Amino acid sequence: MKLSYFIARRLAFNAGHSFSRLIIRVAVTAVALSVAVMIIAGAIVNGFQKEISEKVFGFWGHVTIRSLEQGSSYGEVPVSKQQLFYPSLEKIAGVRHIQVFATKAGILKTGKEMEGMVLRGIGADFDWTFLKNYLVEGNILTAGDTSSKNKILISKTTSNRLQLHTGDEVIVYFVQQPMRYRKLTIAGIYKTGLEEYDKLYAIVDLALIQRINNWDSSQVGGFEVFLNDVRQLDEMGELINTEYAGQYLEAKTMKQVNPNLFDWLSLQSMNEKVIILLMLLVAIINMTTVLLILILERTNMVGILKALGGTNWMIRKIFLYQAAYITITGLVIGNLSGIGLCLAQKYFQVIKLPEESYYVSVAPVWIDLWYILAINAGTLIVCILTLVIPSYLVSQITPVKAIRFN
Repeated sequence: MKLSYFIARRLAFNAGHSFSRLIIRVAVTAVALSVAVMIIAGAIVNGFQKEISEKVFGFWGHVTIRSLEQGSSYGEVPVSKQQLFYPSLEKIAGVRHIQVFATKAGILKTGKEMEGMVLRGIGADFDWTFLKNYLVEGNILTAGDTSSKNKILISKTTSNRLQLHTGDEVIVYFVQQPMRYRKLTIAGIYKTGLEEYDKLYAIVDLALIQRINNWDSSQVGGFEVFLNDVRQLDEMGELINTEYAGQYLEAKTMKQVNPNLFDWLSLQSMNEKVIILLMLLVAIINMTTVLLILILERTNMVGILKALGGTNWMIRKIFLYQAAYITITGLVIGNLSGIGLCLAQKYFQVIKLPEESYYVSVAPVWIDLWYILAINAGTLIVCILTLVIPSYLVSQITPVKAIRFN
């Protein structure tokens, strides 16, 4: 066993009730808190981004393809469903599904209440995988079936505001000249938690919007494309727009369609980075201070070891080993605490949030193994490298003065 490691281990485990023992405990606690906070911050930010992104993409798809003439209004410029990429785009690597849709502005009216809405028409190719998970009452629509042509799916927000329930009838006035209306039956009620979507959109059969707009069965408002990997969003959006959309259509990613929401998510990543930087600074300052105190307290020992022939590097390694012990112990405790609290939030949902502000009812957590490993490796490397500089204090200590040091 190397002498430096042997002495460092004896100092770490046999400090008794000395001041060093208190300092080591404080240092371990500081490192543990820093690591735990970084793990929790990362898990919550990643959870927010994953949960909200999945809701947005699940509702609208990753890429939308619409007419180049389409403006900002909800009255769409129709496009033909007979496109070379539909539905063959699903054969492209990275594309999971493509479906048609159309939207139409309308007003829902009950006996005493009215609510402006955007009706979203879906076809027989609509993927219900996402929305089924958020259906709180009733059943889904079977688009293209005669039983669904006069049915509507509304959100829980709309249901509460208009006092509507499954099976109730509501009159929908369509904003156009001349104004037209239809009496529809509430087939089901959903709640995604995306308040701005829930209060704005209702779902109907695509055939209803085609009839109201006097479109034929081959005309739709556009196409929604779902990808297998969200990390390819920008790349696939550009590919679809340049290679498949053609000169009369335009493909846009949801980041382009709804930039404000994704800017908000990016801001959370910035907050995460600031927290990690601050926690690393706390750990560095704490460990540097602790190492200086340990060296000063062991000045007599340093002098004796030098008098016995110990080199500066050998003595410096004693304190670096001791610092590594403190850092690793803090990492272990910090990981257990941080991951434990994340698991508690994941399974017991301790922290509740106002859904109208955060789009989720509880603070979501996403534990990424690679992120945790990176936090641990980064903290250990940064702390050890930072501690090399204060360890140079050993070379300034002379044996005669150190042995007389009191």
